[in-house]
Amino acid sequence: MAKMHSRRRGISGSKKPSLARAPAWVSYKPEEIESLIVKLAKQGLPQSQIGLALRDSYGIPDVEKIISKKIGRVLQEKNIVPEIPEDLHALIKKSIQIKKHLELHKKDKHSKRGLQLTESKIFRLVKYYKSARRLPTNWKYA
Repeated sequence: MAKMHSRRRGISGSKKPSLARAPAWVSYKPEEIESLIVKLAKQGLPQSQIGLALRDSYGIPDVEKIISKKIGRVLQEKNIVPEIPEDLHALIKKSIQIKKHLELHKKDKHSKRGLQLTESKIFRLVKYYKSARRLPTNWKYA
């Protein structure tokens, strides 16, 4: 199957090993991991950065295998979920950067096309998040 905005097919890269249970060498208890997640979230880290910090600094390879919940679920239970989801926030930042570029370089047609593609992804994500009730129904991308 082809990718969304290109003619290329497939993705290559490393895959996580499919272990059914947590590794035995992890010394943290599930409650400790949840408290670490909350602490890192209160420092202002997004979910992806929390996972990287747990992996690199604390030696926790996969949170879901140990506590049977994803990082987002833990944040949702503790009511620390950001207003705008992380992937939507990144796309909005990207579109703002492209718009700034286009103000200086008005004839850059490649960037104009990139802005169209980015905004179509934003609209698609907003539609999904409204139906999943992660965003209010009157939320608008301006």
